[in-house]
Amino acid sequence: MGYYGYDIIGYGLILLGTIITLVAQYFVNSKYNKYSKVKNEKGLSGQEVARMILDKNGLEDVYVTEVKGTLTDHYDPTRKVVRLSTEIFHGETVAACSVASHEVGHAVQDKEGYFFIKVRGAIFPFVSFASKFGYIAIMIGLIFNMIDLAWGGIGLLLVILIFQLITLPVEFDASRRALIYLDEMKILKKKEHEGSEEMLKAAAMTYVAGLATTLLEILRFALILIGRNRDE
Repeated sequence: MGYYGYDIIGYGLILLGTIITLVAQYFVNSKYNKYSKVKNEKGLSGQEVARMILDKNGLEDVYVTEVKGTLTDHYDPTRKVVRLSTEIFHGETVAACSVASHEVGHAVQDKEGYFFIKVRGAIFPFVSFASKFGYIAIMIGLIFNMIDLAWGGIGLLLVILIFQLITLPVEFDASRRALIYLDEMKILKKKEHEGSEEMLKAAAMTYVAGLATTLLEILRFALILIGRNRDE
């Protein structure tokens, strides 16, 4: 197969990665939009749900604060803060309860020393470096025909792939914990709970899509380099 053959396959991988990302994003957005309009019967806000679950797990020292943006919700392990976007913080919907309880799940993971969250935290500085310089190294390597540099850039992308792989059990476990809390604490009714499960599963798929997209990117660049080597 000639260089252009590898190039065509590479563009096909780009297209496939884009489709996977768009489909995953469509599903999570559609589920979020659906359940952000469904009020929970108890009238609990995301902030109240987060506080209830934190207190139940002995995490009274973890604060719940509001942050700007949409779906910018996250747990900050360095400051021990659960940050909820305005819609989730104040919302009294199934979506708000689901997202808030998911982020609290990360706080409980942190407290318990959950293995994968510890590993993810340990390699994060390397991931930050890889995210900044991986693609730069590949582009410079391809432009100036510095093949070793380009392969080094692909190595950095592998660090990102490993990070995303480790993130999967972290996110799936946080959602599992969230559903248990919502059920055991009777925060959501049965039908609401089913909606919460549906939404959290869709959200988890975005992480799977991210992993698949990075893998396809690595394969694409590797094929380009292999094609160049064969044509030399």
